[in-house]
Amino acid sequence: MTLLDIKTAIIDIGSNTVRLVLYKYDLKRGMKEIENIKVVARLRNYILPNGKLSEQGIQILQTILGTFRDMLHDYDITDVLATATAAIRQATNGPEILDKLKKEIGIEIKLLSEEQEAFYGYFAVIHTIATPSAITIDMGGGSTEITYYHNKELIQSHSFPFGSVSLKQQFMQSNTLTDEERQKIYEFAKEQFLTLSWLTGLKLPVIGIGGSARNMAKMDQRKKNYPISGIHQYKMTNDDFDEIRSEISSLSFEELKQLDGLSSDRADIIAPVLEVFQALMDVVESPIFQFSRKGLREGLVIEKILKENPNAFDKYHVFESNVNFLAQEFGKSEEHNEYFVKLCEKAYQEFCKYDALQYSEADLAMMLQAAKLFYLGEYIEADAASQHTFYLLSNRSIDGLGHKDRVRLALLASYKNKDVFKRYVEPFIEWFSKEELKRIQGIGALLKFVYALDASKRKIVENLKLSQNGQEVIVHIYTKGNALAEKYKINRQKKHIDRLFTGNVSLDFIQL
Repeated sequence: MTLLDIKTAIIDIGSNTVRLVLYKYDLKRGMKEIENIKVVARLRNYILPNGKLSEQGIQILQTILGTFRDMLHDYDITDVLATATAAIRQATNGPEILDKLKKEIGIEIKLLSEEQEAFYGYFAVIHTIATPSAITIDMGGGSTEITYYHNKELIQSHSFPFGSVSLKQQFMQSNTLTDEERQKIYEFAKEQFLTLSWLTGLKLPVIGIGGSARNMAKMDQRKKNYPISGIHQYKMTNDDFDEIRSEISSLSFEELKQLDGLSSDRADIIAPVLEVFQALMDVVESPIFQFSRKGLREGLVIEKILKENPNAFDKYHVFESNVNFLAQEFGKSEEHNEYFVKLCEKAYQEFCKYDALQYSEADLAMMLQAAKLFYLGEYIEADAASQHTFYLLSNRSIDGLGHKDRVRLALLASYKNKDVFKRYVEPFIEWFSKEELKRIQGIGALLKFVYALDASKRKIVENLKLSQNGQEVIVHIYTKGNALAEKYKINRQKKHIDRLFTGNVSLDFIQL
């Protein structure tokens, strides 16, 4: 199996759930999750007072793994990495269980240490989120992993021997958390976090990993009628957090099971989890709670890929790498993109020189990435390229790019005209200031204009310069051959840039 076609299966045996996740990686399109199968096993509930995992718990796990083995045979996947975390780690008969499963199921399971479990969560975050420094928390059923990283480098990590399922066992008398129980869990978690002196007062974002964090993000999005999909890199403020906690605390177990955005199998453990998250936010004095859909499993796969190809991921330029993967996935030619990006950069510099646009390094950087993806929706249907482009980019998680910037990228890469732009931006109108929208629209118009300069896809235009004659701005377009298609197209698109200049705009084609 080559790097152009890596298929890896991860079996993740946790205290709450057991998962089989399939990943595919190739050099041009990057890493993709292609299947995700979850079974709620609650293994933590089967640990006996003597510390052993009961025979019933072992049988449940054996049945699940037997099913996964059969599925892997059907998928024809032999590259399998099975890992176990807190439930097996904390069981006094853990080693015997792993031996038994290897003999009877034929799957070798790697027991991760506390340090390894914390590391892989951090490793996934730094390779899929742009946030340079943060605290991560991955709260499973039987343990909670905390890491502190600065400039993408791991500084500290710790694993606590409590999780969502064990907290329920320790503090809750029923499936509904009382106010007294809530306060006890909060105080317990805060006391635990305060034992880590390096956590106190860091004032960094807290990044939540795992199912409970994911459910929180979905609930907040539901509450806000969030206009796009995806929770990876989603952010909540402290006020948002308090609202969700208040809502959860007012609902019974039966009401929680019916709550949109919350998985029914987490209805009984979500309330204690929120208290732990809040305690960590208070100790860190964090202004933001952010979410990562990528965690332990992705960390394992990324490490595996990097061992075979050290350049496969760039943790310092996460977004830029993923833009290139997206362009390749939707049939964009790397060679042609390079040409189009250079022409766009030249046009941007010229337009700024004549005050049609206001120069900004950030705007230029985003424009060049949008140029790589401009009208990628043509891959689906040429006549509806703009609509497909906007929908794909605004609703697809792009590692390294926050949700607002994702919409900004979609608006730029799909720009068609002023009216369509207004229609696309309408659900997000509160996200952007009038000045931001004006700048986005101006750069979008420039991208559409330059796109017309390559109408025949022959790279005919070699250069572009602007000059001024009184109130008239002249766009000199230098070509290396007959530019009939470009002339026709650009004259239809000129109206998009007319409004950027105070005077009249004329086009001057010069064949070299």
